[in-house]
Amino acid sequence: MTMKSLLTSASIALLIAGASASAQAQIAVGHLADYSGGTSDVGTPYGQGVVDTYAWINKNGGIGGKQVNLDSNDYGYQVPRAIALYKKWSGADKVAAIMGWGTADTEALTGFLAQDKIPDISGSYSAALTDPTGAGGKAKPAPYNFFYGPSYSDALRAELTWAAEDWKSKGKSGKPKYVHMGANHPYPNAPKAAGEALAAELGFEVLPPLVFALAPGDYSAQCLSLKSAGANYAYLGNTAASNISVMKACKAAGVDVQFMSNVWGMDENAAKAAGDAADGVIFPLRTAVSWGGNAPGMKTVQEISKISDPSGKIYRPVHYIAAVCTSLYMKEALDWAAKNGGATGENVAKGFYQKKDWVPAGMEGVCNPSTWTDKDHRPTTKVDLYRSKVTGATDGDLNDLMAKGTIKLEKVKTVELPRKPEWHGW
Repeated sequence: MTMKSLLTSASIALLIAGASASAQAQIAVGHLADYSGGTSDVGTPYGQGVVDTYAWINKNGGIGGKQVNLDSNDYGYQVPRAIALYKKWSGADKVAAIMGWGTADTEALTGFLAQDKIPDISGSYSAALTDPTGAGGKAKPAPYNFFYGPSYSDALRAELTWAAEDWKSKGKSGKPKYVHMGANHPYPNAPKAAGEALAAELGFEVLPPLVFALAPGDYSAQCLSLKSAGANYAYLGNTAASNISVMKACKAAGVDVQFMSNVWGMDENAAKAAGDAADGVIFPLRTAVSWGGNAPGMKTVQEISKISDPSGKIYRPVHYIAAVCTSLYMKEALDWAAKNGGATGENVAKGFYQKKDWVPAGMEGVCNPSTWTDKDHRPTTKVDLYRSKVTGATDGDLNDLMAKGTIKLEKVKTVELPRKPEWHGW
């Protein structure tokens, strides 16, 4: 072998060693995003928020001086693809944590996460993910599942609490009629039983549920069913894309019903797309303010947004901001783990238990205070309810429509729910 080939071999060996050391010096985080599947309408801004936040974290020193290697994947909202990615993430190059997404895949992975000790902070707010020990008896133990914001069940309980008051305030007599609407799928169904139980308790007549697919379509038949049943309050359990189809069809059919949406079912883009059909929809907001809101932490959100929009001109919907909060909670749990034995999944999970009424640094007034304990993974039982207001044509740029007030998100009520043991995991 010549001296030249020896040097070349040595150089290659050094490069391989350097690459290996570089990989070891990084903290691996898996990321499930839906950019092409059944929830891509809201998955796209949320996923962008996660990607931007981790790029911003790396730009500002990473975690304990180490860069985060975010393995971001569009899994198309398909459970088998999520499981395949999980197998990779739980293998030899085990991730420290996962930024998750859907209800069906998150619930399918819950047992594996516990077994492999990998924390997953998801975009699913299914109440079944909130009982780390399973002591509540309503759900299997989910010690490595986390999320930011009220559960789907608690958000619906808050909406029903508001609806009961709304009915009385309007001087209506008799029992108001309530109906649950959505796809026959784990995500829309997650709060169904909890909502119907509280509705009955609050004096509603509970109507049979109405099914409509996660994809946009012609839902005139569902609207005619709403009309003939005389429904007064209807919960929309799907994401905005298919909810818009329902709202438009019901507006055209002259259905007089108060729509209440789940957290993924209404946002600024949905109000723009649905136009006046979205006027008056009640929905929960996870963050204390929306884009451009008056809060010290909005400066941080805008800095993060510039990662993918250097112009600073793109309007970021509520889901983007919620993704920033979610990512920064995980970042601080990773930070704590790095300082306390290393960023292993087990330590990262413990990182979520270190603070009470916790707001990530630099996010004051944006992220609502959250508390996770090893007995209760409900971060909050406080629900901020908002109403979408649409007062004119919604053609044109979303920034302009929001600035002019053509589209508004108006706060209606904050509902402080009791932390009932019988509601834990349900």
